Amino acid sequence: MGRPVQYGGQAVIEGVMMRGPNESAIALRLPNGEIEVTRQPIRAWATKPLLKLPVIRGFVALLESLVVGTKALTYSANRAVGEEEGEELGWGEMFLTIAIALGLGLLLFVGLPTGAAHLLQGKVQGVVWQNLLEGLIRLVVFFIYIIAISRLSDIQRVFQYHGAEHKAIYTYEAGEELTVENARKFSTLHPRCGTSFLLLVVVVSIFVFAFLGLHPLWWRFLSRILLMPLVAGIAYELLKFSARHLESPWLRWMIVPGLMLQRLTTKEPDDSQIEVALKALSEVLESGQELT
Repeated sequence: MGRPVQYGGQAVIEGVMMRGPNESAIALRLPNGEIEVTRQPIRAWATKPLLKLPVIRGFVALLESLVVGTKALTYSANRAVGEEEGEELGWGEMFLTIAIALGLGLLLFVGLPTGAAHLLQGKVQGVVWQNLLEGLIRLVVFFIYIIAISRLSDIQRVFQYHGAEHKAIYTYEAGEELTVENARKFSTLHPRCGTSFLLLVVVVSIFVFAFLGLHPLWWRFLSRILLMPLVAGIAYELLKFSARHLESPWLRWMIVPGLMLQRLTTKEPDDSQIEVALKALSEVLESGQELT
């Protein structure tokens, strides 16, 4: 027998998107109070043996999640304002949206730390120390960014749905009936969360970049971008490995920082939000049974 399917998802505007091996389901709380569920088939990207190899599969999964997540967020935003149909992004619009998001992310988490460390070369010398300083600045920028967005009122509501998503997943993984009463008691913090993954990406980048040479600024910036698929792939493998060995005292320390950070990116949901998350998960489980 293969490993059991690990279901997951993400919070969207007034709802939750859940993903299974064959389909995704978006459950939204509409302005009139009703729950609307939309199911869509998933075409897995990692169909070639090469794309399933360790490290490579992590970067492929990241790109796939960006596309699926962007489509889900766009759909939920349109439905939240009462549009009759959620807008479906074309590939051109999808590419532009993701390119802008990646560009801003690279500017904030690559350009700013790399440039700041370069300006401090006179005060912090040596290849390793310079690159460690860059990593430390990147980590500080990441924490400031998380803290800043967590204070926005609209984002706090999304973070409540994020917590509801985790409670729903925990309920399923515990083998309990998917009811609000059962889900309510579980934690909002989950070891396979995307927040933990992002933190691992930042930490892994510190180790990967630490031993690179001190090149001109333009090459330092470009080298970070070129190595990002490797960094993301390593972080993905570490996250999966630690999540499979939660009982090991030697490995549990790997997930603790991510769980602590999730205290900022998840909030305790109310029962109506938990109900939405459970509905999304139920739909995905139902579709999995139909396609088995």
